[in-house]
Amino acid sequence: MLALRLARRSHPLVLLRRLLVTAASAGVGFLLLCALGYALAHPGASSGAVLRLAWCAVPLAATVHLAVAVARTDPSTRPRPGLSSLGLGPAKLTAIAATSTAISCTLGSALALLFFLHLRGDLTGLPFDGAAADLLGAGLPLPLPGALTLLAVVPLAAASAAGLLLRPRKPRIGPEPLPDEARDPFDPAPAPTGLPWGVALMAIGLAIETYLARDGGGGLLPLPGGFTGSPAGVVAGWTLTAAGLAVTGPGLAHLCGRLLQAYRPGATRLLAGRALMDEARRIGRPLGVVCAVVAAAIALNALHGEGGTRPLGPLSGLGASLVLACTTATLLSAALETRQSRAGTNAALIRLGAPAGMLRTAAVLRAAVLLAVFGPLTWVVAELAALPLRG
Repeated sequence: MLALRLARRSHPLVLLRRLLVTAASAGVGFLLLCALGYALAHPGASSGAVLRLAWCAVPLAATVHLAVAVARTDPSTRPRPGLSSLGLGPAKLTAIAATSTAISCTLGSALALLFFLHLRGDLTGLPFDGAAADLLGAGLPLPLPGALTLLAVVPLAAASAAGLLLRPRKPRIGPEPLPDEARDPFDPAPAPTGLPWGVALMAIGLAIETYLARDGGGGLLPLPGGFTGSPAGVVAGWTLTAAGLAVTGPGLAHLCGRLLQAYRPGATRLLAGRALMDEARRIGRPLGVVCAVVAAAIALNALHGEGGTRPLGPLSGLGASLVLACTTATLLSAALETRQSRAGTNAALIRLGAPAGMLRTAAVLRAAVLLAVFGPLTWVVAELAALPLRG
């Protein structure tokens, strides 16, 4: 009940982010139910049904990532002075965040079930009822326990991830665990350690993909959206490459901050570089994930353009749109969280006489250098990932 009361009194922007989580959960729930409908309509094609269900893991992971980011930036679940005396300590706030996430995702799952039944023709009297009857296995009884089990996957996964990642941790010695407002704004954060691991993952993934594409790579694994089948080992190489690109995000963002301060920096470049180094972990992770998604989309589009002009199917298009929308919304949520965390530092700089225009220029400079580094890297990785399958 407390989570519902906090949701009712939230800022409209906070409610909008929760509605995005609800919409993403509804999309994933609909995809899961579509896989169930395909299994009902094709009882002899169990491998195809399992494959459709497996491909739902990608939008599911993107939705859980978005739900955790929204829970992290929710102001109603942040520790504040005086809440512990009311019984709202860090553990209680974490439970409230997990409950709010579960409520948003459960609402989305309920909408997915209603929309699925409507398109099957089970619910009549509304526009487009039964419009996708052939695709969703209309005329066959829907197993309610199986449908509810699939619909419970998103709320349980999102709430568990939010509770696990937002749980209170024991403070460690050193400046790293200090909040941004308690740290010297001109003291750069330590460099992330994931850059060499991410580069190694990308190299291993590209090597595996190149080798297995040349030797056949075993059985063909159909890709969604009418793409021709690809060797399973090649798909595994793609996965490693995308994971490596995501892991390199914080390290590359920290390196961009160092590049901004190279060669006699002025006040604006120094401020932009130090801020980017401090924000590397917060903004680098979702930025790396977005780059991995964009690289995969570019690689698939290049292969699809050479293999034919068949467009994406409706369910594949929905899944791709969900992944792209969720990762982009997660990146925007991280950028908003970063802006809020730097509000105190910016106010202190303005009180010291720094012009507001310099702060805006520093923000634009940070965005420009990130785009200049991550944009070409994403394109190169996408081209290298698609190259072995073009021959």
